[in-house]
Amino acid sequence: MTTDAQPPASSPEPDRTRQAAIDRLKQDVLEANLALPASGLVTLTWGNASGIDRDWGVVAIKASGVAYDTMSTDDMVIVDLSGKVVGGEKRPSTDTPTHLALYRAFEQVGGIVHTHSTWATAWAQAEREIPLLGTTHADLCPHPIPLTRQLTEAEIDEGYEEATGKALIEVVAPRGPSELPCALVRQHGPFCWGRTAAAAVASAVTLEEVARLATLTTLLDPRSPALDPALRRKHFERKHGPRAYYGQPA
Repeated sequence: MTTDAQPPASSPEPDRTRQAAIDRLKQDVLEANLALPASGLVTLTWGNASGIDRDWGVVAIKASGVAYDTMSTDDMVIVDLSGKVVGGEKRPSTDTPTHLALYRAFEQVGGIVHTHSTWATAWAQAEREIPLLGTTHADLCPHPIPLTRQLTEAEIDEGYEEATGKALIEVVAPRGPSELPCALVRQHGPFCWGRTAAAAVASAVTLEEVARLATLTTLLDPRSPALDPALRRKHFERKHGPRAYYGQPA
């Protein structure tokens, strides 16, 4: 006997549920991608946002090289965590292996953004981590924004994007993605993440302002001291974690 709580094996309900979840994911990731040029973080097609549905084990990411001004959900490609395309007619972003490496490494990451935003990329090209100089930075992260190591020639030749993900994981894993919501890929640019694609965009917007402030601060005084540890921790914890009290209750 079949009950209402358990549809028959032949029921199309699981397929409909899965498709509805993927449609929501594609819409969320589209909105995250469109927020990048709107926030001044992307020039031409130099960036991408993705999101994951962990219940169904799929990731939505922008198709490679598509223009933002005509972008639609049709430009969101669905891949599984191995990188196999399981939905969409276009090629996914060339940075897809980097995104997937981060999703596989960090269960709490639900969205990822990569840009070549001016100020953060300048620090990456200078091969410098972004020092923690003020409370704006501490609101985002209680540590300097780390810089990945140099990739070897073999890594670049044999699997560049996957190796980029590995290098990011190496610098993020000791602290975790909640305390390090972004990092700089050496000579390349920033990657940012969060619990959702929208949260990853917010990290990217904040990082760009932090990078700009750090540049201006170090120009004014190259010897500017790091933020006091107590103040650093206070500003981070009032926005993040179990002791957060910034904003309104959910």
